[in-house]
Amino acid sequence: MRISLTKAIELLKQGEVVAIPTETVYGLAADARDAQAIAKIYATKERPANNPLIVHIASSEQVADWASECSPLAQKLAEAFWPGPFTLVLLAREDVCSAVRAGEPTVALRVPAHPVTQQLLRESGLGLAAPSANKYTQLSPTTAAHVEFSLGEGIPVLDGGACQVGIESTIVSVSGDRWQLLRPGMIAEAAIALVAGSPASQIALAETPKAPGQHLLHYSPRTPCLLFDSRQSLHDYAANRSDAVALLIGNHDLPGIKNIALAEDPALAAEQLYAALHTLDAMHAAVILIESPPDTPAWTALKDRLQRAAYQPPA
Repeated sequence: MRISLTKAIELLKQGEVVAIPTETVYGLAADARDAQAIAKIYATKERPANNPLIVHIASSEQVADWASECSPLAQKLAEAFWPGPFTLVLLAREDVCSAVRAGEPTVALRVPAHPVTQQLLRESGLGLAAPSANKYTQLSPTTAAHVEFSLGEGIPVLDGGACQVGIESTIVSVSGDRWQLLRPGMIAEAAIALVAGSPASQIALAETPKAPGQHLLHYSPRTPCLLFDSRQSLHDYAANRSDAVALLIGNHDLPGIKNIALAEDPALAAEQLYAALHTLDAMHAAVILIESPPDTPAWTALKDRLQRAAYQPPA
């Protein structure tokens, strides 16, 4: 059900969940300091409780309310990429709700750029935990209708239109003067390295915090997906399948099979990605055939999402 900004604030302060728009995807939000509200996020999404959540805040000035330390490097990255599709993982204050951290010593923080959610954060005064507003491992929503399809029409949704970035934020962990890329997004590793003045560190595994979106099967339609390294291999496979649909890269035709072509520009393709997969999923085909994006840095985030969408567990 679609609700107003005023109603969203009221529900959030009552400990309820509300789906909210961001520039990346719609998030299922709750007061990040309310353990019972956080539990409702996990229950609604059917998400494992050992998977931490990102806390959305109104500005970088609020970092000190959540993180016990924010090094000069972390401050530099925040200044460069906030508001925007960029998440910082920092050592948490002891009073930060354990449920939102999934028991980790760190907390993930983001300042979203979406004007509706910026207003929501400012007027409510809350920090909002907000993973994607869908069932765990399923397709992320980029419209209010996608949220209702995944979670049901009883979920309150603050409708902010279609998301403009279209895929989840880049996640970076910072420890002192070292940083590590935990999840690729549309803010590229090279851009982060330029601001940081150093390449990503190979932080020891024991120090690497957990981050959202790392399940091997993730961002996945209900329809099974197959990923192909080339248009030709996809075409050859499709020749023997009358029950398939396809997701292509670039505006080229594929005779004999229903398909959607993403833009050849990676930023525009990212904006289109989840909406295209939702549309193909709704066709109820036996399988979605996906053309893999180019193996270049600009396409890294989309390639990550599509590999996880098409992941097939070992038999």
